[in-house]
Amino acid sequence: KMAAAAAAVPLRVCHQEIVKFDLEIKAAVQDIRDCPGPLSALTELNAAVKEKFRHLRGRIQDLEEMAKEQDKESEKQALLREVENHKKQMLSNQAAWRKANLACKIAIDNSEKDQLLQGGDMLRQRKTTKESLAESASNITESLMSISRMMSQQVQQSEETVQTLANSSRTILEANEEFKSMSGTIQLGRKLITKYNRRELTDKLLIFLALALFLATVLYILKKRLFPFL
Repeated sequence: KMAAAAAAVPLRVCHQEIVKFDLEIKAAVQDIRDCPGPLSALTELNAAVKEKFRHLRGRIQDLEEMAKEQDKESEKQALLREVENHKKQMLSNQAAWRKANLACKIAIDNSEKDQLLQGGDMLRQRKTTKESLAESASNITESLMSISRMMSQQVQQSEETVQTLANSSRTILEANEEFKSMSGTIQLGRKLITKYNRRELTDKLLIFLALALFLATVLYILKKRLFPFL
C-alpha cells in the first residue's frame, strides 16, 4: 500500500504537468495566431512553444514509463490509453501550431506589403497609381459621354414631342369654337404638355449634373497628373 501511494504521487504530478503544458501550449498558439509582428517576435514565441513541447513530450514519456511499470494489467492499460490520448492531443496542438504560424506569417507578409506600398518604391507605386487612375478616368469619361449622348437623345425626343404637342395645342385652340364638345380632350392635351415640359426640365437638369460630374472628373485627373503630391 505504501509503495502504491508513493507511486501515485509522481503519477499525479505527471498528470498535472501534462495538463499544465497542454494549456500553456494552447495559449501560446493563440498568441502566435494574434501576433502582429515583426518576425522577430514570432520567432521568440515559437522558441517558447518549442520548449513547452519539449517538456510536454518528456512528461508523456515519463507517464508511459510509469504505465509500463504498473503491476496490475488493468491500471497499465488505462495509463497507456491516457498516454495515447495525450500523444493525440500533442499532435493536434502541433497541427494548430503550424496553422497559426502560417496565418501569422501571411498576416505579417501582407502588413509588410502594405507598408512597402505606402512607403517603399514610390516611383513604381506612382506609376501604377497613375495608370490605374488614367484607366479609371477613361472608363468614367466614356461612361459619362455615353450617358450624355443618351440624355441628349432623350432631350431631343422630348423637344420633338413637346413641339408636336404644342402644334397640336395650337390646332386645338384654333378649332376651340368648333370643337367645344372636345374640351376634355384639350385639357388632357394640356396636362400632357405640362408633363413633357417637366420631363424636359428634368432631362436638362440631368445633363447639367452629368456635365458637372464630367468636369469634376477631368479636374480631378488634371490635379492628380499635374500635382500628384497634393
